[in-house]
This record gives sequence, C-alpha cells and structure tokens, in this order.
Amino acid sequence: MDKKLELLKAKQDQAKLGGGQQRIDKQHAKGKLTAEERIHFLLDAGSFEEIGMLVEHRNTDFGMENQKFLRDGVITGYGTIGGRLVYVFAQDFTVFGGSLSETHAEKICKVMDLAAKTGAPFIGLNDSGGARIQEGVDSLGGYADIFYRNTIFSGVIPQISAIMGPCAGGAVYSPAITDFTVMVEHTSYMFVTGPNVVKTVTNEEVTSEELGGASAHSTKSGVTHITAANDIDCIEKLKQLLSYIPQNNKEKTPKLPYELGEEIREELMSIIPESANQPYDMREVIKGIMDTDSFYEIHKDFAENIVVGFARIAGRSVGIVANQPMFLAGVLDVNSSRKGARFVRFCDCFNIPLLVLVDVPGFLPGTDQEWNGIIVNGAKLLYALSEATVPRITLITRKAYGGAYDVMNSKHIGADMNFAWPTAEIAVMGAKGASEIIFKKEIKEAADPAAKLLEKEAEYSEKFATPYRAAQRGFIDEVISPKFSRRKLIKAFAMLENKVMELPKRKHGNIPL
Repeated sequence: MDKKLELLKAKQDQAKLGGGQQRIDKQHAKGKLTAEERIHFLLDAGSFEEIGMLVEHRNTDFGMENQKFLRDGVITGYGTIGGRLVYVFAQDFTVFGGSLSETHAEKICKVMDLAAKTGAPFIGLNDSGGARIQEGVDSLGGYADIFYRNTIFSGVIPQISAIMGPCAGGAVYSPAITDFTVMVEHTSYMFVTGPNVVKTVTNEEVTSEELGGASAHSTKSGVTHITAANDIDCIEKLKQLLSYIPQNNKEKTPKLPYELGEEIREELMSIIPESANQPYDMREVIKGIMDTDSFYEIHKDFAENIVVGFARIAGRSVGIVANQPMFLAGVLDVNSSRKGARFVRFCDCFNIPLLVLVDVPGFLPGTDQEWNGIIVNGAKLLYALSEATVPRITLITRKAYGGAYDVMNSKHIGADMNFAWPTAEIAVMGAKGASEIIFKKEIKEAADPAAKLLEKEAEYSEKFATPYRAAQRGFIDEVISPKFSRRKLIKAFAMLENKVMELPKRKHGNIPL
C-alpha cells in the first residue's frame, strides 16, 4: 500500500510540474503565465480542487503511445473567487501546444456538467493550437461536445472565456458562444483561418495580430468584450466582471452594503450643453448616477456610439445601455444595435436590472447601413428589450427621435418606469426637418423664407420637442431635475426588486439574427 501511495505521489508531482522548469521558462519568455499560475492567481488561495490530474490520452497512432503526459494538456477543477464557487479549465500550451484531444475534451465537459448541476459560473482559460491532428475525428467530436454544452447551458450559468494564447480554427466557436470573451494584448489571437491560409486563398499579407489579435477583435469585429494588458490584468478583470454577475439564472447578484444619504448630484445639472447639436460624454451622466467608481464597461472600443456595462446603484448591480453623443451623435447603427441587444439579453438571462439612458437622434442613414442590414440589426435591440422581463428603467436626457425612441426601452415596449430631464426632446424628428415638411408651403410663400422657417421651428419645438406632451399621455412617468436622478432611480429599482413577469408559453422566440 505504501508503494502505491508513493507512486501516486510521484505522479501528482509530475503532473504539477508538467515537464519542469524548462516549460515554465518557455511560457515566461513569451510574457505568459503557466496554466498552474493562471489558476493560482484566479482562485482564492488554497481553494482549488483539481479533477482529472492523472488523465492521459488514449491515442496509439503516429507514435503517440510513447508521448503521454498527465492531465493531457489541460487542468480542470473547481474553487472559489471571492468565496463564490466557480469551475475552471486552463489549457497548457507546453503540452502538445495545448491541442485538444478526446480525453482533453472529456475533462472540460466533466467540469461543465458539474457547473450546470451545481449552478456556478464556468471559466475557460484558452491557450491552444486547436484540434490534435493525430486524433482526427475524435478530436473534432470533442470540440462538438463542448460546443453543445456551451449552447445548452447558455442562460443557465454564466460562461466566460479568457483567450491567453492562440485560439484558432474550430476552437474559436466555444468562446463565441460564451457570454463574455477577454483577450490579452499581443500574446493572444483568434481566427477561423490563419495568415497562411488567408494568403493562399485571398493573396492578402496579414500577421496573426492584425488578423485576430485583441485590438482587431475589440475594435473591428466585436468578438472580444474586454482586453487586458497581460495575464495578470486579464485575471483581475475576470474577477471584477464576476462580481456583477449572479451564480446562475435562478439567483440575483449579491447586493453590497450601502447606507443611503440625500443622493443629490448637483454636477448633473450642467452636463447637457446649451446647443442641442453639441456633444457631451454620456459616461459623465453614468458617473453622476451610479455608485462611485462602480461602472465596468463592456465592449468599450467597439461601436462607440453606444455604451454598455455594469454598475452599482445603492449597492445593487444593474446593466446600463446608453447612447453616446460623443460618437456619431449617438445614432443607432448596425454594430451598436447588435452590441446593445447582446448585452440586454445577457442581463435578462441573469436577473440583472436594466437602466437605459437615451439621447438618440435616430438610426444612421446611408447605403452602407441599409445594405448591411440596419433593419434586421436594429430589430435585434428592439426584440431584446421587448422580451426582457427584468426591471427596466429609462431616463431620457436629451433627444429621443423617431423609431429610435421606440427602440430605446420606451414605455410602449414594456419599460417599467420612464423618466425624462426637462431638456428631453421626444418627437418624430428634429424641429428643423419636421418644420420643412409640415410647413413647406407656408415657408415657400413667405416674403422671408428663412425667417419663417425659424419661426416654425420654434413653434414645433414648443409643442413637440419637450418631454411634457409625452408625460401628459403617460409615456413618461415623471419629468425630473437632473440632480434628483440618482435618488429617483434608487427608489425605482428598489420598488421593482421583486418584479415578476411571465411571457406567453413558447419553446423560444425567433430573434431576427
């Protein structure tokens, strides 16, 4: 029995070292942590329990029977972050390039199943060259087993992917299905086909970084939600993200202790410029409404005309969707609609209340937008908000024009409480454009058409470009002074905390994808 224990101990030591100091040095030379180090920094000290340490691959083709390593290139198990249970896998690039084999996939699937059974978040630390070629269809089947679980458990438990090295080919589809993807700058990349294939097929010369690096995916494609400077920064951002999210779809995010004060924010009084055409930073509004330093932005560098992210108000986690006048005047376009819709659906899945801040002049016109599907993409945001059953509150700060007014969580699509500042303009379109249409004949026949246009603009603005007509109809619950916004929102979210809403029974809706 003692010899068996000694053998087991030796195997465990071998697994922990995973090849010794050489492999550690190799990772560090690339500016990367080892798989063990990543788990060490991610989880609470002493909380990690490994599952499948002694697993080895079963392949006997191409001489693989003589190349076996414990763990088979992936560390799997569970532990805690801030005292909350999580499940994790960390691929080890120093073992067969982190390539996925049949047993490698089985280990990941095992912890995914446990995460779903126990209702806890699942985190994947990806660093892999892709499918293990020597295993053929067994490896491909392993990927499909993971994709299936990603899909079935979507909306049941939070799933987060960190890309901390290569992630190529079919491997990219697992992170794509998960809720959030974090990429490390300069050491990670994602693409379906690499630079060599791209050059062969399209004759384009492109580097891995240009094709699928963190910068490309955070600004151009929107594939990644958050970027990190290095592995440690990535891990810290994962921890921060988890703090806003509940364990599963049956729970709410734990509320932080908060002692209420007068909650008046005078700085909000001077945010809206005198000119309706002058931009301002909607993040300043968020800063004035939310708890100090609590805003955690998602997709910061993608579709910058809309801002989404998590924050806390009186200790309560909420999701924010806000038009950003600093970029494209805050219009809705293809990418911003898609970005907003995805975030709304995540919040609705996991019982996170929504605050929508509105300053939107409409949808972006042009052939590029129409040909790239602004209709169907704009409908995604409309669909997502209409379907959401969590507490939903809207605050209109300035413009709310046309169909974009409807889409941005209006009362008509089920918002619970809608507030507006006195500076709000709720109308079909801006006063100038509306006056040119409505009073076209009068302006044309006037002795001074320019003066008549200004007169009619003022007339239209007084009647329609205010929040009061909408308030008279009950579409706005209250017109409030900006400085009281935080107080009103704290009370409204507290009132809606136990909101229950059942949608008609169905298998699932058919969102316009």
